[in-house]
Amino acid sequence: MDLSDSALVKVSVHYVGNKGNGDELILSHKPLQLTDHDKLLMREPFLSKFEDGLNKYAFTHATALDYHEMYNFCLGIFADTETFHANSANIAKHLHENTVHPKIKAGELYICLYDNCLVDGAYVEAIGIFKTETKSNFIDLDMQGAEFALTMREGVEVSKFDKGCLIFPTNAEQGFDVFIYDNANKGEEAVFWREGFLGIAPQANEYYQTNQFLTLTKQFIAKQVPQEFEMSRTEQIDLLNKSVEYFRANESFDKQSFEKEVFSETGLVNSFRQFEASYEESNDVEIPEKFDISTQAVKKQARVFKSVLKLDKNFHVYIHGDKDLIEKGYDEKLGKHYYKIFFDEES
Repeated sequence: MDLSDSALVKVSVHYVGNKGNGDELILSHKPLQLTDHDKLLMREPFLSKFEDGLNKYAFTHATALDYHEMYNFCLGIFADTETFHANSANIAKHLHENTVHPKIKAGELYICLYDNCLVDGAYVEAIGIFKTETKSNFIDLDMQGAEFALTMREGVEVSKFDKGCLIFPTNAEQGFDVFIYDNANKGEEAVFWREGFLGIAPQANEYYQTNQFLTLTKQFIAKQVPQEFEMSRTEQIDLLNKSVEYFRANESFDKQSFEKEVFSETGLVNSFRQFEASYEESNDVEIPEKFDISTQAVKKQARVFKSVLKLDKNFHVYIHGDKDLIEKGYDEKLGKHYYKIFFDEES
C-alpha cells in the first residue's frame, strides 16, 4: 500500500451527537467546497495513520454481506461516486444510531473520497471516515503594521482525529480491505468503533497470526507460568527471549518445533496448550499450527517483550542472552537478595 500519490477528491462533514444522551445529528446539505491547497493540507495528516498497512480488517456479517449496512454504503460510493454525499449522510445516521454508550463523545464526522491510491500494484479509490472529538485552543494573531490583535479560537488539529478508518475496494467479495485507527484503542469506545459502528473483523493474514501467537505467548509466560511453576524472574525472561528469537530466526512457524525449542519440558508444553485453548475461546480466534511469519509483527512485539529485571528502584538489568550467566543469592548479613553477573568485556 502506497498513499504518497493519492489525491483527496471530496469531503463531507456531519455532526454526530450521542443518541443515548439525547444529542442531535446534524447532516450537511452538500460536500465541503475546498481549494486544491485545502485538500493538500488535509490529505497527509488523515492518511498518515495508515501508512504501515498491517492491521487489515474486513466488513463481516453473521448471515451475508448483503445485510451489512456499512458495506453497502461503501459499495454504493465505489459503484457511483455521484452517490458520495448521500451515502456519507447514511454513514453518519448509522453512526448516530450506534452511539448510545454514555462514554462515547459527540463530534464531527469527516467522510472523504480519495483517488490514486496504490494497493497491490493497482491504483484504486478509497473512502476515509474520521471522527474528531477533542478540541484544542488556538491563537489567531492579526497583524496590521505595528498593531497586533489576538483572538483565541477553539478547533481541531487536523493530524489529531480520534477515530478513523480507510476502506479500499479491493477484496470486495470478502468485505473489502479495511484499516482502522482509534486513539483510545481499548475499552467500550474501541469495541463500539470496531464492532458496533464498522462491523469488521481482522483478516487472518501472516501479520495477524504472528501478532496473535506472540501475544498469547507473552500472556502465558507472564500470567500462567508463575502460578504453576517454581520459576525465577530470570527464567521467565529467558522464555520470552527464546520466543522472540524463534520468530526472528524462522520464516515460517511450526507449533511443534516452537514448543520443543522454547518450552522443551512436557509440563510447560501441556500448560501452554491449555492456556492457548482458553485464549482462543475468550478472544474468539483460531491460530493455525503452521503459518508464515511476519517480520513487521515480530519487530512490533519485540518492543513489548520485556527482558528487564527490575530491582527495587535502584537497578534495571537487561537480559538478552544466556540466563546461566546470572545467579541469584541472598546475603544474610545484609538481609538482601543479590544477583551475580558473569561477563567478558564491558563498554
